[in-house]
Amino acid sequence: MSENDRRVDYLEFLAPDIPRVKRFYESAFGWAFTDYGPDYTSFNDGRLSGGFSSDKPSASGAPLTVIFADDLEVAERRVAEAGGKIVRPTYSFPGGRRFHFTDPAGNELAVWSDKEAPS
Repeated sequence: MSENDRRVDYLEFLAPDIPRVKRFYESAFGWAFTDYGPDYTSFNDGRLSGGFSSDKPSASGAPLTVIFADDLEVAERRVAEAGGKIVRPTYSFPGGRRFHFTDPAGNELAVWSDKEAPS
């Protein structure tokens, strides 16, 4: 188990206009960005990482909290066994894979891993 297993790792915000939001945070706070295509950019504020996506918002409309897991399949099973509802099955993206779930209060979160799917 790694030091970051099962810990909040990333925050993701909705941003319909990626270039505009980048200009704002660069100017206001000096954040650095890495683009992953026209619809996604990640930021690092020097302490925390996150991203801005022009994709659909989370079910609640709130920023998406992303938890890291060493083993995505184990994490998904544990979420389901604990009463969470998988609302977006595991999918791949540049740098890893993730799934989304809602907790018993209806909050949507995601769990990601940089590990490839088991063979």
